[in-house]
Amino acid sequence: MPTQSATTLELYQRNVIPSYGRLPLTLARGAGVRVWDENGRAYLDFAAGIAACSLGHAPAALQKALAEQAATLLHTSNLFYTRPQGELAALLNQLIDIPGKIFFCNSGGEANEGLYKLARKHGSAHGRYEIITLENSFHGRTLAGIAATGQKKVKIGFEPLVSGFVHAMPTLESVQSALSERTAAILVEPLQGEGGVRPLDPAFLRGLRDLCNAHGLLLLYDEIQCGLGRTGHWCGWHATGAAEAIPDGISWAKGLGGGVPIGAFWAREPYADLLGPGTHATTFGGSPLICTAALAVLNTIVEQDLLTNARERGAQLIDAVKGLPLVRDVRGAGLLIGIEIADFAPAENESGTPALRLTRRLIEAGLLVAPAGEKTIRLLPPLNVSAQECEEAAEILRGVLALVKPVV
Repeated sequence: MPTQSATTLELYQRNVIPSYGRLPLTLARGAGVRVWDENGRAYLDFAAGIAACSLGHAPAALQKALAEQAATLLHTSNLFYTRPQGELAALLNQLIDIPGKIFFCNSGGEANEGLYKLARKHGSAHGRYEIITLENSFHGRTLAGIAATGQKKVKIGFEPLVSGFVHAMPTLESVQSALSERTAAILVEPLQGEGGVRPLDPAFLRGLRDLCNAHGLLLLYDEIQCGLGRTGHWCGWHATGAAEAIPDGISWAKGLGGGVPIGAFWAREPYADLLGPGTHATTFGGSPLICTAALAVLNTIVEQDLLTNARERGAQLIDAVKGLPLVRDVRGAGLLIGIEIADFAPAENESGTPALRLTRRLIEAGLLVAPAGEKTIRLLPPLNVSAQECEEAAEILRGVLALVKPVV
């Protein structure tokens, strides 16, 4: 093969569209909470595919499920019924314990597109189509997703933006000011992930529920990053302390498949049948292969009580990080943890935001994390991470931060 003489980096430079600011690391394999690069060096993976690898790398349950289903039935299309899709929908409804129905797709961006269509369908009879989202939010990279996202940087170069989205600050007064006769729904992340791991105030979420009830609006939660166990709860909004602020729709992805690509959105009764035949579709969403994988992931989380582990290991990490040099704030819930740092002096030839520079230094020390904004890094280890692995990660973080010189 002509590619065998090329390095992985050369293959990317010649053949892959450069839409990512990739970190200087080529990964070759993984097992549990560790990954290895092409040179055989091991790293603790506390990024976990950006909160996607719920059970870590190469978990036995997921390997078995994929192998057995691949030998049985890979794909049929949604023109037909398959048992794994029905069972996965039933399990998700059981876990969140709210009557509703589910649509399966391939990614978080697609899951949010489904919520946008649900909101427009709900409001169409009365000319309502606008969705209020929050400043600092992130809802994906589709054209509608960047219009929904409350961050200017993602919108540059993609104007004119898709219409129908209005941004507000995370206060009831700001959201009320954004309401109009065109408003159909309010969409929020109960814990903002890409925006710096910022949990919304429980009183604010309860107020949004009351506001939607009063005006006939849908309350929608983007739980692509914070849902399905990541916070130590099945429902991310429960981790904020506002369990009673029940939504009308939820989007999921990331951890649902444990590393295989799946997205989904849920609609609460009586809105679950708004999108009837011909209104929404996907070729690959809900395939028997992917649904079998997701069933294995969710059942493992239940069987091994990984929600409890996520809460306990998250508390351990927060305690270990608080008070470290350069750390200004620690936020989050369960194993969705944001560490906000002060600015620090760059080394020679070192560029990027403080979060990106710290991320690179941690990679060099053997720990993978994910940046979130200019001054925040995220700890997102698998839900089955051990206490010893958390202490090892904290020790690496301590060592790197001890060598950092804050900007005065």
